[in-house]
Parts: sequence; structure tokens; C-alpha cells
Amino acid sequence: MAWNEWEQVKAEAAQRQSAQMQLNRADGVPGASGGTADLVVNQDDLGAVGHEAYLLRGRLSRDGDHARPATFDAAIALTNGSFTSGSELLKVHDRWNSQLRTLLDACARISDHLDYSKSVHAADDADIGGNLLSVSKISEYFK
Repeated sequence: MAWNEWEQVKAEAAQRQSAQMQLNRADGVPGASGGTADLVVNQDDLGAVGHEAYLLRGRLSRDGDHARPATFDAAIALTNGSFTSGSELLKVHDRWNSQLRTLLDACARISDHLDYSKSVHAADDADIGGNLLSVSKISEYFK
């Protein structure tokens, strides 16, 4: 490969890379330029979904267990009466409890995770904003 060809290949590669590497502008950062932000996390939305998961968990723990004692008593009475349906009803009872615990755990995890995400995103936003501000200040000296 001749030197001219090598220089041409490098120039073409640099053009392709510069066209692909474009950073978006952070709103509120002086001196920043670019397009609009493509990743937006609305903390109010995270909080609302987390709160709804918390409320759902409360309702499920109260209402999801409503029929458990009666179902268990019926299963025991049927089993003691030599009905095969007693053991099957006990299986339904146990499966319901297992699924209810899984659902309660999922609601708790969603609520906790969204609360955690909300606080982490707020900290990340502050950190990134500070970093961008310091970069824009440095950039002023190169003008």
C-alpha cells in the first residue's frame, strides 16, 4: 500500500468515526452543544410506579390471604372425610400461598428497586452535570 493510499484510508475512517460519535447536549450546561437528550429519567414517574407497587403489595397481602383459612379448613375437613378432593384442595391452597408470596416479593422488589433507581439517577445526574460543567469551563480557555 502506497503512502497516499494509507493517508486516504485514515481520512475516510476518521470521517466515518466522527459521523458516528456525536454527543448530545446536557440541558442547563453552559457552553455545551449538540442535539437533544436521548435518555430521560423522570424521577416523578419512577416514584409514582414505585408507590403504586408499594400500595399493590399492601392490598395483596391483605386481600390475597382472605380465603386462605377457609380453604385450609375445607381441605382438612374433606381429607378427614375421606374425600380425594381434600388433598387436591390442599394442593391448590399451597400453590396459591406460594404464588401469592412470589407476587408480594415481586411488588416489594419493584418498589425498592425504583426507589433505589430514583436516588441513584439523581446522584448520577448531579455528578454528570458537575463533570460537564467543569469540561465546559476548561473549553473556554481553548477558544
